[in-house]
Amino acid sequence: MNQQLIAILVFAFLVLFIFSPFAALAGLMLVMLLASVFFLITSLLRVLVSGTNN
Repeated sequence: MNQQLIAILVFAFLVLFIFSPFAALAGLMLVMLLASVFFLITSLLRVLVSGTNN
């Protein structure tokens, strides 16, 4: 479950970085945001379905 909490925190930080006024690489950050959403959803679904991290 710790892996999912870390994924949620990373997702929150990426959202903050995208909306910050100093985000010079906003396009790259959007790509990273989409990738993190994908990995966050897959890891949460994996835990909900199987009940384990593996």
